[in-house]
Amino acid sequence: MIDDVLAVLKNAKSISVLTGAGISVNAGIPDFRGETGIYTKGLYSENVFDIYYFLHDPKPFYDFAREMYPVFEKAEPTFTHKFLANLESQCPVCIVTQNIDFLHEKAGSKNVIHLHGSVEKSHCLNCRKEYSFDRMKELIKKNVVPHCESCGGIIKPDVVFFGEPVIDFDKASSCVSDSYVFLALGTSLEVYPANTLVQFARGSKILVNKTKTSMDYMFDFVIHEELDTFFKELQNKGGLI
Repeated sequence: MIDDVLAVLKNAKSISVLTGAGISVNAGIPDFRGETGIYTKGLYSENVFDIYYFLHDPKPFYDFAREMYPVFEKAEPTFTHKFLANLESQCPVCIVTQNIDFLHEKAGSKNVIHLHGSVEKSHCLNCRKEYSFDRMKELIKKNVVPHCESCGGIIKPDVVFFGEPVIDFDKASSCVSDSYVFLALGTSLEVYPANTLVQFARGSKILVNKTKTSMDYMFDFVIHEELDTFFKELQNKGGLI
């Protein structure tokens, strides 16, 4: 199987990639639905990430953010993040990520679509004043709920909550349909509409995820393995990047 995947990637004229939380686990950022995920362990409920719940009471989300912002700050790209960035020296690579971290950019990837937004920036819901990641980190540490320094409105990170539309889905689907190879990495393929992107893929479809998904049957190659382990094996085969 690994030799077949290597051959497909070597011959690819362009590659699109969908990444989920599994790619960032080795960077110290927990996933949501894995064996030790945030939802699985009952650490936080999905209501914390619901926009209507947030607008009613943002405190539960900021309790989560107070714990996670230092994790985002310290996280470094994994082997797989760097592998994908290095692939750009071979052919055009478009990354569509469900993750709200910015590890793809930190690894050097140039073409990244954040379907679910990113914690890199935040905005006041009232006056739209922008806040950087570093400033938000300071405000979250000081306050139970950060409020705008200009108008007193509630500040919300530029991440997509449940109940909000995803960002740039048309751009993401075009990216997938135009590519010769589609990779889905570290994703349970349970979250809509990201899980529909495979339907736009016209070329070879490769899934690498630690556990089975309900959409395994839609892929030409399915590898159930930890991402960094698999891509280290792939690189050791030689000749790709």
